[in-house]
Amino acid sequence: MFLETLSDAWSVYSSEPGEIIATAIKCLRNKPRQCHSNVSGIFFFQVPLGFLQRPAMEKWSLMTVTVLLALTVRWTVSLSSYSGAGKPPMYGDYEAQRHWQEVTYNLPIRQWYFNTSDNNLLYWGLDYPPLTAYHSFLCAYIAKLINPDWIALHTSQGYESQLHKLFMRTTVFVADLLIYIPAVILYCCSLKETSTKKQVSSALCILLYPGLILIDHGHFQYNSVSLGFALWGVLWLSYDWDLLGSVAFCLALNYKQMELYHSLPFFCYLLGKCFKKGLKGKGLVLLTKIAGTVVVSFAVCWLPFCTDVEQMMQVLRRLFPIDRGLFEDKVANIWCSLSVLIKIKNVVSPQTQLKLSFAVTFLSLLPTCIKLTVQPSLRGFKLALVSCALSFFLFSFQVHEKSILLVSVPVCLILNEIPFMATWFLLVSTFSMLPLLLKDGLMLAYTVTMLAFLLACVASFSILEKTSVEDLQLKPFSLFLKRYISWFKSFPRIVRSLFLLSVTLMGVLSLMSTTVRPPQRLPDLFPVLVSSISCLHFLFFLAYFNIIILWDSKNSRSQKKVS
Repeated sequence: MFLETLSDAWSVYSSEPGEIIATAIKCLRNKPRQCHSNVSGIFFFQVPLGFLQRPAMEKWSLMTVTVLLALTVRWTVSLSSYSGAGKPPMYGDYEAQRHWQEVTYNLPIRQWYFNTSDNNLLYWGLDYPPLTAYHSFLCAYIAKLINPDWIALHTSQGYESQLHKLFMRTTVFVADLLIYIPAVILYCCSLKETSTKKQVSSALCILLYPGLILIDHGHFQYNSVSLGFALWGVLWLSYDWDLLGSVAFCLALNYKQMELYHSLPFFCYLLGKCFKKGLKGKGLVLLTKIAGTVVVSFAVCWLPFCTDVEQMMQVLRRLFPIDRGLFEDKVANIWCSLSVLIKIKNVVSPQTQLKLSFAVTFLSLLPTCIKLTVQPSLRGFKLALVSCALSFFLFSFQVHEKSILLVSVPVCLILNEIPFMATWFLLVSTFSMLPLLLKDGLMLAYTVTMLAFLLACVASFSILEKTSVEDLQLKPFSLFLKRYISWFKSFPRIVRSLFLLSVTLMGVLSLMSTTVRPPQRLPDLFPVLVSSISCLHFLFFLAYFNIIILWDSKNSRSQKKVS
């Protein structure tokens, strides 16, 4: 048996580490009994041999440098201001995260989501799922060991100090390092038919995406946790580890309810795989396993709240606060942009707003979901994550400006496939949050990270040269339009000009937002311009991604791989 393992190890000596792991996974899936005794050999002998190759060592050295650079950028941004710094009485998201630590540590679980004398829900009441609460409790436990004043009940509200800022920033930094960054690196290493240079370049550009860095390490949130779990879900599904992928996405959804933006692509992709396997055979078995995995994952996360129906209902009411309205602040979605012309909130009742937004959102994502269910493929799955999340952002109820991150991270997954459009979208997504970033005093960090990201994408992918119909993956659509529209041949030149115009406009508006005082009659002129222009961009991108999905011939060719 040892000689067999040695022979297998030597046969894959020249393989990449990712290929070795994939070989082990395939072996365990197809021949579990034969491979069980060889698992130790695969992981303790083959993987080290693979890592000791010069190309592999060079690859992982470059990946290490990439991670260190990404961490340096994150820590540098964290030296800036944060949400609500020195702004009583509510302060900002920084205080919200600190207050949740105070509540979860000092109060019993049954009071975390209820309004009591010790837990005023009007003062940053907990409104995220249980995993966020457990994470807050863990941070609070560590904070208690360092300085009990940071989470003292009532007396710690609005607490600010340099040491506490260091602690809070470190919690975000560690969460990013442990959950999000490893998922990005392993995803980039798993890209097939991609050179080492492109894998490293993809990792660098994804980790330098300014939107997530500015919101988590500048503004102050933990989006990298939920988005990291979602990425792990995508990664596991790419290796056909459907149950692990389901668990990972359940963790993402139980950390932030906004992960519902990604729920339909996960559901439709897995359901499509079950259909392909046959619902009277292996497909039914897989569907049952996935359903059981989801139920168990949710049950474990919600266990402390499952003992009482009122507890569960109160948590759900906190997670989906309908009374907050259609949107908040100047968000770059269709409802906020239309409100400049028509005050929707004054004309339409809240219940009608809810029904209208649900109907429009459902209709906008229906074609993509049907296509993914009928023709499940990893490529279609990633594109569906983009399209469905963007539909939710543009049309759904109760949207925040930060929710664009739920679209941006899936776009990062196709950065190596469609670098020009992906880069353009990621720039616009960061620009759309400019009013929020200005409130937090992050203009310098915004400018530097935007320029660094743009330069990294230009240097890594030569994006301005990737505007042909083939590069934009519009060839099937162009053949469809060829008989009707003659000018489509010049679309690459047009889209390149639009990109340069867009970047110029974003630069000018960013500069004017900080240097020019708006007219007294229009105090919100620049935030409205930013949100409206961003919304027009997002509508364009929604049409573009849906065209790729619906006219994508590669999906049909890759169906056999998932069946």
